[in-house]
Amino acid sequence: MSSDHLSQHPSPLILTIDIGSSSARAGLYDGRGRAVPGLAAQEPYELRTAPDGAAEDDPDAAVERAARCVDAVLARAGAAAGCIAAVAVDTMVSTFLALDGAGRPLTPLITYADTRNGEDAEALRRALDEGEAHDRTGCLLRTSYWPARLAWLRRTRPAIWAAAARYVTLGEYLELRLFGRARVSYSVASWGGLLDRCRLVWDAPLLAHLGVDEGQLAPLVDVDEPLVGLAEPFAARWPALRGVPWFPAVGDGAAANLGSGCTDHSRMALTMGTTGALRVAQPAPETVPPGLWCYRVDRRLALVGGATSEGGNLYAWLRQTLRLGDPAAVEAELAAFPPDGHGLTILPFIAGERSPGWAGNVQATIHGLTLATTPIAILRAGLEAVAYRFAVIEQRLCGRPGCDHRLVASGSGLLRSPAWVRIFADVLGRPVVASTEPEATSRGAALLALRSLGALGALEEVGAADGPVCEPDPARHAIYREAIERQRWLYERLLARGDAA
Repeated sequence: MSSDHLSQHPSPLILTIDIGSSSARAGLYDGRGRAVPGLAAQEPYELRTAPDGAAEDDPDAAVERAARCVDAVLARAGAAAGCIAAVAVDTMVSTFLALDGAGRPLTPLITYADTRNGEDAEALRRALDEGEAHDRTGCLLRTSYWPARLAWLRRTRPAIWAAAARYVTLGEYLELRLFGRARVSYSVASWGGLLDRCRLVWDAPLLAHLGVDEGQLAPLVDVDEPLVGLAEPFAARWPALRGVPWFPAVGDGAAANLGSGCTDHSRMALTMGTTGALRVAQPAPETVPPGLWCYRVDRRLALVGGATSEGGNLYAWLRQTLRLGDPAAVEAELAAFPPDGHGLTILPFIAGERSPGWAGNVQATIHGLTLATTPIAILRAGLEAVAYRFAVIEQRLCGRPGCDHRLVASGSGLLRSPAWVRIFADVLGRPVVASTEPEATSRGAALLALRSLGALGALEEVGAADGPVCEPDPARHAIYREAIERQRWLYERLLARGDAA
């Protein structure tokens, strides 16, 4: 990179590493949180899945993918690599890995999507008061979190359980490989369900019940506490980064909120990729709304919200299954379809339910089919059904009719369909802003690093890039309120019948 080109980007430069569920990325951001064009790299991959519910990755392969992305960015940066002032990391959460006494993996990297511990989650809910655990940790006793993961490991892998010296996340394993030691940020630890969310210490009652010693978990730190001094062979591989501070990994959801400018209650982050989430950054609440979660961004901020197992995956499945044609033609038909004009009520749970009901075994249901039902009607009803689930989450997050906020939408699963954006605005009765930040997650990690270096006084100093705003239509909103009640009625009948036990 030429010095003239770099002069357009104020210092300090931040190298970001983003390890998601489908790709690893690296890039450079300047002192105003702007991506430096041409200095980014990405490597896609797929998690290993199996019919028994496994969703895994090879931890060393995950580290090496990220390292190759760093290689590429440093090579493209040339002499400008010497201007990098810090490294910021975010990873998918929650991940789980058992290590032996020498720090070698005893298990694959087990991801949030792994459901083999369903039996163990149920056993924990029978043995413990889930409400009390939820209040303390912000997490329910469900398959996504570490309590059920640890119980599963103890029950099904007794030899590994006996040999395990440490339990870590992907971010910690990356640090261990790079520095020979590792910590875990409050952000990442809170996603595992073992952190006391208010006291910011490991939750003693859960550790005691699970038979885990606190020494088997990493030391807790905040997001502004870096490590310096790469170990070999990485010090030789990246000489420009030898003396650069590396900040601990943060959760990708927290980073995405900050990167899209959602730093307080006035802007809620609506993210829709394969799955979906609705999140708000705020001071830690005294209690967590039922069915939602509360994670930490750092010692100052909490992240309250809910995540769904359905999103872009439902859209893709319906398009494939219904053999719908040209995407542009389908979009036009969707946009022309009247709100709730199909006579269908859909429970969109093709991958089970997370927030807000957490009925993990509930299945998707289409009610009201007739000979007159068309494929486009089913698709429209499915997209509306997903939005109805978000309306329930949003109501629990907001809690009052006069709450003045807007939804900041990101993710290709939603933004590729203006008709779906319109559905969300009308269903929730809120303005929906299309985020134009190309990599909000990496940007959020960079902003945290800039604040930690003192280059930013507050995250709000640099605004996010917003695109078009879709305003809600009151008449359509009224129609959708009745449809939400119809979906609720069907959901409760299936639960009462035991279909979601």
